[in-house]
Amino acid sequence: MLKIAVSACLLGEPIRYDKTGQRDRFITDKLGKYASFIPFCPEHLAFGTPRETIRIVLDNEHKKVITVFSKNDVTQAMNEAVEHELHKIQNEAICGIILKSKSPSCGLGSAKYYSDAMSEGKKDGLFAFTCKAHFEDFPIEEEARLLDPWLRENFVMQLFAYEEAMQLQHNIQTMQELVSFHTAYKFLLQSKHEANYRLLGKIVANHEKKSLHVVTHDYLALFKKTIAYKGSIGKTVNVLQHLVGFFKKELTSAEKQDLHIQIEAFRDEIVPLIAVMNTIEFLAKKYEVHYLLGQKFLNPYPKDLALRSTIQEGK
Repeated sequence: MLKIAVSACLLGEPIRYDKTGQRDRFITDKLGKYASFIPFCPEHLAFGTPRETIRIVLDNEHKKVITVFSKNDVTQAMNEAVEHELHKIQNEAICGIILKSKSPSCGLGSAKYYSDAMSEGKKDGLFAFTCKAHFEDFPIEEEARLLDPWLRENFVMQLFAYEEAMQLQHNIQTMQELVSFHTAYKFLLQSKHEANYRLLGKIVANHEKKSLHVVTHDYLALFKKTIAYKGSIGKTVNVLQHLVGFFKKELTSAEKQDLHIQIEAFRDEIVPLIAVMNTIEFLAKKYEVHYLLGQKFLNPYPKDLALRSTIQEGK
């Protein structure tokens, strides 16, 4: 099961400044089937609930946290709470973080910054900034961005891949396990970043006869970086066309043409990706192409999350 750190208000906890929650049902009802959650809220920890709203004020490039109405400087209390919540989630085997948008602590590129009373634009909230600094190549998103089907699909894909990478890192005993892991992720990696996919293949080949520990470390470091890239329609189409080659002896010319037409319909945003994937998976089962059936590209996460069912999923 996944373990995800989540802004507590998104889980429905009534700890926003006005003593309300903002439950996100995709997180609690959909991801909740496959994940346990580690809640956090630096603002609630520092100031309690209900509380006066705060804002981040820039003072000669220094970030100060000021209460909006009483104008009190509460920077130290906020920084201490940020460090406390950071340590809490660092002590858990999390595979991702979901933050509350627009929050001075948790906004991911959406927290407002001020200089006196003037807006200085939007940047990362204090806790979001700290998380990005301490969790490198890590699945981190805010709930508002996950309303975008493309970002949501890429994020959830990254979550499940990161969790499997962590499990491999903790439990690997033989080089064959690493080879099998790479084999299963081959086409998913290719759909993310072609050059990195090829580098990962060279690491697994291990022509330099490095130890299992060193090879696994090098492989997973690049794997996590690669899986963090966003997929695209173009890269996905290239992989889909490659998969058609696995049926070159089984399908008639007309059937191959029909499959290519379906892929083109996905490229032109006429049909969702799941339509093409279902066809390829059906053919792989029919003709017992076990190599394809073991590919994470076809099923990177549970199907009932339905993340490939909208045309807007691709970009």
